[in-house]
Amino acid sequence: MESNERRENAEALLEEYGRRPRLVIFLAAAPGAGKTRRLIDEIRRMRAQGRDAAIGWIDTKGRSDLDWLAEGIPRIPPRRVDRNGKSFEDFDLAAALERKPAVLALDEVAHVTLAGSPYANRWEEALALRDAGISVLCALNIAHLESVAPIAERLTGYPLRAVVPDRFLASADEVIALDVSPRLVRSRLRSGKIVREADVDTALERTFSERSLQILRELLLHAVDTVTVLRVSAERVSTAVAFVPQMPSAQVYVERAAAVADALDLALEVRPLGEADIADLHEAARRSNAELLSEPIDPATIDLERVRASLMIVPRGTFARRIVNRALERDVFVIDPEQSFLADPVEPRSLDEQLGGASERYGRLTVYLGAAAGSGKTYAMLDRAHQLLDDGIDVVAAFVETHGRPETQRMLEGLSELPRKIVTKEDIRYEELDRDATIARHPQVALVDELAHTNAPSLSAHKRYEDVLALLRAGIDVVTTLNVQHLDGLNDTIFRLTKTRVRETLPDGILSLADEVILIDVSPHTLRERMRDGKIYPRERAELALASFFSVENLTALREIALREAARARSRERHRVPFERLLLCVGPRREDQALIRRCSQVAARLGVEFSVAMILEPRDAADPELIAALQREAQRQSASWQQETTATAPRRIIELARLVPETVVAVASTLRKPRWPQRNAFARRVLDAGARELIVLTRR
Repeated sequence: MESNERRENAEALLEEYGRRPRLVIFLAAAPGAGKTRRLIDEIRRMRAQGRDAAIGWIDTKGRSDLDWLAEGIPRIPPRRVDRNGKSFEDFDLAAALERKPAVLALDEVAHVTLAGSPYANRWEEALALRDAGISVLCALNIAHLESVAPIAERLTGYPLRAVVPDRFLASADEVIALDVSPRLVRSRLRSGKIVREADVDTALERTFSERSLQILRELLLHAVDTVTVLRVSAERVSTAVAFVPQMPSAQVYVERAAAVADALDLALEVRPLGEADIADLHEAARRSNAELLSEPIDPATIDLERVRASLMIVPRGTFARRIVNRALERDVFVIDPEQSFLADPVEPRSLDEQLGGASERYGRLTVYLGAAAGSGKTYAMLDRAHQLLDDGIDVVAAFVETHGRPETQRMLEGLSELPRKIVTKEDIRYEELDRDATIARHPQVALVDELAHTNAPSLSAHKRYEDVLALLRAGIDVVTTLNVQHLDGLNDTIFRLTKTRVRETLPDGILSLADEVILIDVSPHTLRERMRDGKIYPRERAELALASFFSVENLTALREIALREAARARSRERHRVPFERLLLCVGPRREDQALIRRCSQVAARLGVEFSVAMILEPRDAADPELIAALQREAQRQSASWQQETTATAPRRIIELARLVPETVVAVASTLRKPRWPQRNAFARRVLDAGARELIVLTRR
């Protein structure tokens, strides 16, 4: 029965991959990120599924743990090349083509081949293997990428012997980021796992300095994000498009557009309108990390339904008034081309301030961030723990959830585990982190899994992240895990992309508080394989999950968000804000409670102040209980509340906005198509009343 299940899983996987050879690249920031281990793990996993997978070339550098891991896996014997009286080994392409396995692992593709190969570089051999019908799993460091190599050489002071062209990355079917903490890499370096002992001190000062590793990590995430393209319907794409008119200078306009796109976790595309200066736009797009689509568009003839963007940024004028008067399932930001305001974001209160308490010696927080359950966050956390133990650090597993996975359970061996706190409520038994016992034990580092977890009823802390903050205040370093969909500020983004509403969330500030955010990147196909194998949910739940939340489309979207959030958490540069205050205009509608929450999330991610105004018209039938509920929601979001009744609501909301400089009005999009003799949509009426800028948010 077990072999039949494995065969069925292998068939399902082949069907999903389209029965065609694939090129998968594991991209790392630096040596020591675990590329070789990942390649071996992937080959072992594929062989367990019944696939003909082999090792083409790896160099374990004499590490016994890697040699043990690779034991029993078929290998392509290396070819030998004699040069200057010495014998060298290299990958044997001819032998691999003759053997023709279904999948081949090929390490160190940034390698100049020795004499005898028809290709000058190993990356060319990888492409030849795929062309011959063999799937290739390969690995390289970001420093060897053509566009990154000059930066890496300036950082380290050393020339790179081998460089891989950017087109190789673009040609891949999948690029996976291998993100590792600089502290962990430097620890591995000191333990002799990367370079010779005599070279350690020099490496720590140059290639493996904290600054070099941080910059290379940012370049790594940017490169992977660039080649991760989500193919879904227009309203679900993770893209914003800024339509830029002819103007003296487009730089400020594009930068203000980029700030809003960044707050909504969207990549920005720039489209010229009419006679816009393409050269000026090119420089503006480059400085804002946006993509310029150079084909000019006539605003009078553009088909809005064909625009693939979940946010449209448009200049104030006839074009904007036409857009906001329609029922569109996307957000709109109307910019005044003459407005040049840009400022630093308001620093939000820290989580520690929100929860009370302070400490002279605050512990360090490390977050392992994943796209979804099953990505390997707990395994990576435990791997980090063993390295810390080897360094003589006192580490305890305060709360680690293995979910019955044997490989994760094995990683717990050798670690000190604290007993869990048992809580029984209404005949339901809960096992929770024992915060008091952990503080009493006071290790140097505590491992705490599932940061977004909601605690059992009756515990003093409602959420586990509150327990973690208490450990940090006690001076204990914490290493924890988190899936990206649990960030509160992304709740609407997750719903837009996956059509699933995540109920268990925690404040975005947890990532701002973290000293390190490490991305655990896994391809959607690998996650689905693990699901089929029963390694994430029980088999009886797996098929339902694969057809819903764990669809390829959803997992691709979540992965893209995780890449951007990891980069955002570590970025040395932040977008400046395009205004200082967001004023949301709501009506006596129950669905406007959700609109208040959504607008609050946007304001928080922008770093601007937020307030809510209810402007009633005399004819409005206002339910006092509903108004009270809306006011309570505004208070929950820490927003001020103002309520008025007037016959000229659009004009009044503009007057209120102008009471505080640099305030932009936000309204809900219309749900109906404009028909004569009906009134125009409220957003259109606000623009007609004189609003210089406006944000129109869709209702979820």
